[in-house]
Amino acid sequence: MIELAGLHKSFGPKAVLRGVDLSVPKGTSTVIIGGSGTGKSVLLKCILGLVEPDAGTITVDGRPARQGDRDAFLTKFGMLFQGGALFDSMPVWQNVAFRLLRGTLKMPRAAAREVALDKLRRVGLGPEVADLYPAELSGGMQKRVSLARAIAAEPQIIFFDEPTTGLDPIMSGVINRLIREIVTEMGATALTITHDMSSVRAIADRVAMLHAGKIRWEGPVGDMDGATDPYLTQFISGSADGPIETLR
Repeated sequence: MIELAGLHKSFGPKAVLRGVDLSVPKGTSTVIIGGSGTGKSVLLKCILGLVEPDAGTITVDGRPARQGDRDAFLTKFGMLFQGGALFDSMPVWQNVAFRLLRGTLKMPRAAAREVALDKLRRVGLGPEVADLYPAELSGGMQKRVSLARAIAAEPQIIFFDEPTTGLDPIMSGVINRLIREIVTEMGATALTITHDMSSVRAIADRVAMLHAGKIRWEGPVGDMDGATDPYLTQFISGSADGPIETLR
């Protein structure tokens, strides 16, 4: 579904992506791991067209990402942002239905509200939260609303940016389970970036480690623990000792 070849991106003298090659199979859940500042978020932004790569190619569903109608291209995607990114001035149902009410979809408000209520039900939230505002919700509920918004337009591809950041272990487990269930039910292609190894094990079919601007290791999640790559081993074990430089 997504093919990256020789992707490079620098910001001034700082090279962030240094030739990323990655294939994300259709209908699978791929998780990108790596330390802070390794370029994981930049990679997602390049795919979405929010950042222009310096070199390399990006193909989505068999077509170059930068050709054709951009609005039509973006309708393929849903996104769960790291901080939720809910609109404080809108009630929950309008947050969920944000894309449905605008752009090429432009559904009638009543129909969009019904879709929003259905997606809220799917993430375990009842209709009583629909007219509340984000500030009236707990962090876990806000994350569920963000997940409902990500799936509201039935996207083919869903990006999850650090989906469990700021959540306690129990709520993190709930969100991970929801992500796995929803991706499987929808048959969507999922691409997640995270530091949380419990999330990796819960939602990944495949894992790719980004380090020093390149994919250091890539393979099925079941092969991760048995891999011999020292960078991967250090990262998943959380050890301060190894080839990945740490501040001591």
